[in-house]
Amino acid sequence: MRLPSVAILVDTSRSYGRDIVRGIRRYVAEHGPWSLYLEPRDLRSSFPEWLKNWHGDGILSRTVDETMIRQLKATKLPVIELRTTVLKHPFPFVGMDNSVIGARVAAHFRTLGFQHFACVQDASENFFLERRDTFIQAVNEAGFDCPVFQSKRSNWEQHQRELADWLRDLLKPAGVFAVNDQMGFWVLDAARRAGIAVPEELAVVGAENDNMLCETASPPLSSVRLRGQAVGYDAARLLDEWMTKKRLPKPGERHLHPPGDIVTRQSSDIVAVEDPRIATALRFIRQNATASIDVARVARECALSRSVLERRMKALIDRSPGEEITRLRFAAVDKLLLQTDLTLDAIAAKCGFTHPQYMAEAFRKRTGMTPGTFRRKRAV
Repeated sequence: MRLPSVAILVDTSRSYGRDIVRGIRRYVAEHGPWSLYLEPRDLRSSFPEWLKNWHGDGILSRTVDETMIRQLKATKLPVIELRTTVLKHPFPFVGMDNSVIGARVAAHFRTLGFQHFACVQDASENFFLERRDTFIQAVNEAGFDCPVFQSKRSNWEQHQRELADWLRDLLKPAGVFAVNDQMGFWVLDAARRAGIAVPEELAVVGAENDNMLCETASPPLSSVRLRGQAVGYDAARLLDEWMTKKRLPKPGERHLHPPGDIVTRQSSDIVAVEDPRIATALRFIRQNATASIDVARVARECALSRSVLERRMKALIDRSPGEEITRLRFAAVDKLLLQTDLTLDAIAAKCGFTHPQYMAEAFRKRTGMTPGTFRRKRAV
């Protein structure tokens, strides 16, 4: 029996591309075997010359430019696009929903109590601009301004000096969104040059959760996790259906996956409110939400009456103490469902819920699915 031959033209220089390949590999392990062509590539790698005369069955591609699109079309093979929806092409697209990323980072900063915001953009890709625009929109809708930095300097040292000056002028404490981890890495370097304390004066969050960049940064960079494995798996499934003629995708159809959670590292591990007692309350809740605490205990911890605590916290972060405790408990539930094989009873106990049945029902009301369904759909 002849094996299907599939070429994977995906950049392997960054975590997201490598995760896409892992997702493809997982699909092939479950539904293959396939004969796979894979080579090390970066974001600008061109179309391999030998593919022009290749008699394979399908291609999974993160396409660079119009020239590569023409070359892919010339093969007359099924092609799934994994990189861009901006270039004009007839291929089905599977990728991240970048419109969600900026709003998610804005919400993250708001939960930490920030009232000053800024964005460092990268105009090299349209999906970076989409992340920028949705961040700015979310910040503006909350009633705040959002200055944006973009340097046109080609010299890195000049770029960093300009960025350091810009960071000095920001109102602080500020939450800064860098539209990718490379920009986030540079923001942290510029903040260090400028003598700005991170995260006390400047909290920084990037996007893509590239482990090498995030862990090498000083301090380590918080970042939005992209679900590359889910994208790779779904793209391989779609290509398989096309190659076997089980389903012919429509030209240009889009399959968008939501991003994962924000992986919090030292660069944004801070509670930023100017009210010192509410800062104490928020810090206590973050440290103890999954323990058996209630609003009365939080009020005692910050030396406020319950009514004053409720009023001040609602004004600052638009959530009551009880809502904040519940939000953090369910965030812990999400994490344990996706990252462990623990039973619901064990998860409930670890996340501060006395009754697993209550946790499961409340989870269903919040997400529209049972914990088991959530685990199966989102674990990839």
